[in-house]
Amino acid sequence: MTSQIKTVFLLALLTGVLMLLGGAMGGRAGLMIAFVLAMVMNLGSYWYSDKLVLSMYKARELSPADAPHVHRVVEELAANAGVPKPRVFLVPQAQPNAFATGRNPENAVVAVTEGIVRMLNPDELKGVLAHEIGHIANRDILIQTIAAVLGGAIVFLANMLQFTAIFGLGSDDDEGANPLAALAMAILAPMAAMLIQMAISRSREYLADETGARISGEPLSLASALAKLDTASRQVPLKGSPATENMFIISPFSGRRAAALFSTHPPIQDRIQRLQRMARRPY
Repeated sequence: MTSQIKTVFLLALLTGVLMLLGGAMGGRAGLMIAFVLAMVMNLGSYWYSDKLVLSMYKARELSPADAPHVHRVVEELAANAGVPKPRVFLVPQAQPNAFATGRNPENAVVAVTEGIVRMLNPDELKGVLAHEIGHIANRDILIQTIAAVLGGAIVFLANMLQFTAIFGLGSDDDEGANPLAALAMAILAPMAAMLIQMAISRSREYLADETGARISGEPLSLASALAKLDTASRQVPLKGSPATENMFIISPFSGRRAAALFSTHPPIQDRIQRLQRMARRPY
């Protein structure tokens, strides 16, 4: 429940940054135009992001005949979570990893890499699949889309504000606005929005771990899987776009220093310790 409250607070904070920028622009009209444009762009990605991501990673759908064990586990976990059984895809990459996508539980997909199927034992793989179905059950894709809409509007407004601040230097402003302050806000607001979006992503990862542990009944299996995946991700590269980092169960680019500095995922050891605590108490 703490992760849910934190997510609501962070979304409210994003909204506050957006309103602050809107006020700096000096009117509601510019704010509404920017917000509508950002919403159109992000809703398009919400409807088609699953197809784009699966295509980007050359994923192919696995039939029950291709992977009977995986399909049985996915069906069991989906029933435990109270969501329709998602489709299962295989990503032809050596790095062990997994992600979920789809605009809602009725159109959801769970994708696993070839590396994760080879590396993990059946219990650990079940823990990973439970985490991904946890994302589906918690409607994290919708929440991330809302955050992206707000973040996109902030970036758009900040660009407009930066332009007007630069070209408005030295001009008389009827309202007495400080162009240097506006320029500083235009630079800092997108950075704040990015950090808030990353915090939302980390909060949803914690919640998916908790949900996955609950529906699988095996928090220690997920903890064991996370430890193995963290080590492997530093040794085996993933060919893909950093823009998709937040989708995976662990950061696929954790070996890159810049990505580690602004991570969309909580520290692995924190996640493991939370799961170990769950194993010692009813959940």
